[in-house]
Amino acid sequence: MNLKVGIDFGTSNSGVAVFDGQQVRLLTIEQKGLMPEVVKSILYITRDGRQYIGQDAVELYYQHNINRQRRYIKQWAGEITYTGADMHYVRDVYVYVDELKPGRLLQYLKTALRKGPSSGYEGTQIFDTYYRVGDLVRVYLAELKRRAEEILGEPIRDVTLGRPVKFSESPELDHKAEDTLRQAALAAGFRSVEFEFEPVAAAYYYEQSLSKPENVLIFDFGGGTLDIAIMRLGNPRDRQIYASGGIDIAGSDFDRAIIQKRLLHFFGLGSIGEFPEIQEMIEAIPDWMVLPELSTPQNRNALQKAICAGIAPVQLSALEALIYDDMAFSLYGQVEAAKIALSEQGVTTIMLQGKNIDLWELYSRFQFENDIREEREKIEAVLAETIRVSGLEPGQIDAVVKTGGSSSIPLFTAMLGQIFGVGKIKESSRFSSVVAGLAIRAGKS
Repeated sequence: MNLKVGIDFGTSNSGVAVFDGQQVRLLTIEQKGLMPEVVKSILYITRDGRQYIGQDAVELYYQHNINRQRRYIKQWAGEITYTGADMHYVRDVYVYVDELKPGRLLQYLKTALRKGPSSGYEGTQIFDTYYRVGDLVRVYLAELKRRAEEILGEPIRDVTLGRPVKFSESPELDHKAEDTLRQAALAAGFRSVEFEFEPVAAAYYYEQSLSKPENVLIFDFGGGTLDIAIMRLGNPRDRQIYASGGIDIAGSDFDRAIIQKRLLHFFGLGSIGEFPEIQEMIEAIPDWMVLPELSTPQNRNALQKAICAGIAPVQLSALEALIYDDMAFSLYGQVEAAKIALSEQGVTTIMLQGKNIDLWELYSRFQFENDIREEREKIEAVLAETIRVSGLEPGQIDAVVKTGGSSSIPLFTAMLGQIFGVGKIKESSRFSSVVAGLAIRAGKS
């Protein structure tokens, strides 16, 4: 049997589904999660090369890393050649590495794929192996494939992968990101790879519920991007895409905004004076790609000297614990949980406790909406432009279908209601409508 699946490789969560021509089957690839058909897009690679994803990765990370010991050794990293005027010499370069570090945890792989070299992140050294972004994606997709094959009991040859409408505003970078994802999927063991825009996939799933044609706007708002598609649905022979648009703003950007605007003072922002190396550490806290690289002996010495000198000792002790006790992932989790809670309630708390860390912040929906005001304005502009390109007026759109984890944020539900009318807003499955549509697309190709 030539088995084809749809895979939604998401910024925060991923899933796999198959379509038999009549029904979509969401595969239960995460047995430890609250939603077994959804697996976190998290990867953990151990020192001996073992690879874990999802909840397995999270649990093993905590088991291995929280409050562990460290031992740094000086390691040769290569040579630098200096040439100038009549001088020419070679200098050895050494770095300090933690020889007790048991593994590396990586998240937001799709963000790294999407931003790529433009963010300065092309890959990372994990123990003795250098992983490019495509290598990390390959490892993750290979494990998704293995789990799906175990459930289905047969090899999977072909896949339809979702992709955002725009990986990047630059056509060159957009093409490069898609090609990197394609090569990663092929290297993971798939024989053929097709792509479908994620909001179009969500439209295919919604179309299954229609009894008559409609003009539909899909508002696919996940962890990494907002993708919009305006389509005529309900009759496959008359299906039409009026317009599509997108922007690389979504849930992970909101998490960073919360940290930047509400939490950095707990770690010394505004209290350290002229210490540029420490200022850089503080400003790196929202960036998951940078923070793990800061746990060097030099940075620890800088922090301890400042603490001994009485420079914001409570805050810098918390910063030291955040970096050296591997508490950053816990901080990101608490921020994301607070953001989610504000979709249901008006106020919540952000808490993080550990050695030398006692963070407690009361945080309201009003504050959150103010913190992401600039992002909201950009999103509203992209939505308006997509509507304009479609040639339709808001009144000609019959339904607005929300999907993706960030689509439940009340600020954006209210925005859609103001433009189209509250009665047109419909909820689709936040975490499975895209993968279900990808499976339908795969099954019919």
